[in-house]
Amino acid sequence: MARKLLERALVATLALLTAVATGLFVRTAEAVAATPFKVLAFYNGTWDAAHIDFDKEARDWFPKAGAQYGFTWEATTDWSRLSATGLAGYQVIMFLDDGPPAERRAAFQQYVQNGGGFLGFHVSAFTTEASSWSWYYNTFLGSGNFVSNTWGPTAETLKIEDRNHPSTAGLPATVQSSVSEWYSWSNDLRQNPAIDILASLDASTFPVGSDPNQQWRSGFYPIMWTNKNYKMLYANFGHNGMNYDTNTRTSSTFDSAQQNQWLIQGLLWLGGQSTTTPQPAWHALVNKNSGKCVDARSAGTVNGTAIQQYTCNGSTAQQYQLATTNNGYVRINNRGNATQALDVTDVSTADNAKIQTWTYGGGTNQQWQPVDEGNGYYHYLNRNSGKCLDVPAAGTADSVQLVQYTCNGTAAQSFRLE
Repeated sequence: MARKLLERALVATLALLTAVATGLFVRTAEAVAATPFKVLAFYNGTWDAAHIDFDKEARDWFPKAGAQYGFTWEATTDWSRLSATGLAGYQVIMFLDDGPPAERRAAFQQYVQNGGGFLGFHVSAFTTEASSWSWYYNTFLGSGNFVSNTWGPTAETLKIEDRNHPSTAGLPATVQSSVSEWYSWSNDLRQNPAIDILASLDASTFPVGSDPNQQWRSGFYPIMWTNKNYKMLYANFGHNGMNYDTNTRTSSTFDSAQQNQWLIQGLLWLGGQSTTTPQPAWHALVNKNSGKCVDARSAGTVNGTAIQQYTCNGSTAQQYQLATTNNGYVRINNRGNATQALDVTDVSTADNAKIQTWTYGGGTNQQWQPVDEGNGYYHYLNRNSGKCLDVPAAGTADSVQLVQYTCNGTAAQSFRLE
């Protein structure tokens, strides 16, 4: 018995360390999926650098999420596996960047009609010939033909239309999306009684798109929805911002903690798991040298609030959430206003540049890489400057504002999560 308890304790410890290192959205232990389920994602990865990059990012993010939330995730370009035998044992399938070839369509329809779960992204609904597979485009997805897109890719405010669906549980009335190109459709999904629109573009977010010639300035645009006759979800996002000259990523589909929450809750629902609302894990960040907590001065919740160290007191001003961006970096959200993150003032790369809170916009000066030092301590490397989060002059007094400084391995740059 003692050995089993020890093994369980070790597993729990490793899970916590994995969550911290990857910055994935963290839930309480009680809400972790009770029964593991399997997800199989199909993709082509052959068209448009932004879609190819999303495929690559998904192949990194979803396995880490699965390890945390109790599902296994596998990706394949072999569409021949879309068959009765190939899908046996998988509770959910995904389409990342396309729909199935014609010879695999009947197998897909049979799978979802038999209760299999489905999550489709962005291009999986794209068509200009909906009549070529009317069941999928007009009945199952309900969207019909592609009509227009916005350009360039932008992050937008989404209105949660149905806050009672398992995938949207616990989300506020509006959420911030990650960056994407957005599609509109020929069918009005509001007129389809089988479709439950989960989120749409909020009116406050117009205009949508950075190119004046490819903007939406008004209208109703659904972003996430489900067909009530099937266990399915569709997400309009899945197009990373890209520098097409160098084919390098300029944004991440997984930048939005609340959008990630929708993804995880949606997957758990599709996989037949508990719909208990995932709760973000909020931690105190305690400096090794001073023993004091990272703190938002005067419990400020507005842009420009100074980030300081202060005697630990358990207030929301001293609680932080590490939300994954990409490539091992996280944004560090303050609980007083989770839309804001730790930010290096003026996008500076200089030593002693001050740390503040600012509405998260995906800037590299708002992203940090937790580097494990052992014994529960980490130093936090700023993505823009390559410098470390630091208590200046190794100060131990209350109200010392934090800065970035050349990494030097001192205790003033070492923090533990509590």
